[in-house]
Amino acid sequence: MTETITGLTGVPDYTRTRFAEKHSDYCLLIPIINEGGRILAELDRAAKAGIPEVCDIILCDGGSTDGSMDPAGLIARRVNTLLVKTGPGRQGAQLRMGLWEALQRGYKGILTIDGNNKDSIESVPLFIQKLEQGYDLVQGSRFVKGGRAVNTPLSRWLAVRFIHAPLISLGARHWFTDTTNAYRAYSCAYLTHPAVQPFRDVFAGYELLAYLSIRATRLGLKACEVPVERAYPKAEPTPTKIKGMRGNANLLQILFAALAGRYDP
Repeated sequence: MTETITGLTGVPDYTRTRFAEKHSDYCLLIPIINEGGRILAELDRAAKAGIPEVCDIILCDGGSTDGSMDPAGLIARRVNTLLVKTGPGRQGAQLRMGLWEALQRGYKGILTIDGNNKDSIESVPLFIQKLEQGYDLVQGSRFVKGGRAVNTPLSRWLAVRFIHAPLISLGARHWFTDTTNAYRAYSCAYLTHPAVQPFRDVFAGYELLAYLSIRATRLGLKACEVPVERAYPKAEPTPTKIKGMRGNANLLQILFAALAGRYDP
């Protein structure tokens, strides 16, 4: 059964189709739009690794038209819930509807991962372990011991290692190594902290990821990194929604706004 969710403050309108009941204390949000075979391959990997047994998988779709969100295929791959954004906004709006859904369902912790099959979805238990140890922000990193950066474009490697990560770390007052990576986990205590307030329309694109990277440790909450693999395809175009000089300039603008505290409530 599909339900329509409208009129929430700071949450875009969306439709919700639940394929199964909540059965875990944790959920994995996957924001996607037209990822085609990449998201299906990622879900196949998750099922093979037993991920649906340790957390509920919730897809946060931005309005895919490529057929990848066919309910029969999602049920076969053990997806718990499909959310489809019908209101305005981009990745940040997709995450906001997913976070809202997760908090309303009473999950203790919420994980996020990209849906383009670049990340080691098999590493989900590492994030859950850290959440259970009391961490509020758990950042996946290909650059810490045990992590793997596979076929990373040189421009990406340089930008993350020498620009984005040092600046985020400066703002957070905590050392992070892989800050553009959306593979991470949040405690519900962090997301519902009165000084965080993630459900605001200012978080339309990549603003929410940058903001949540910085805000936790500024508030005295616990953060850490866990090793993950991020593998770019060797002989194919880089799967990414950030393209060209304009996309990278927008990321830098968001980064400096977050550092200046412009997204603080």
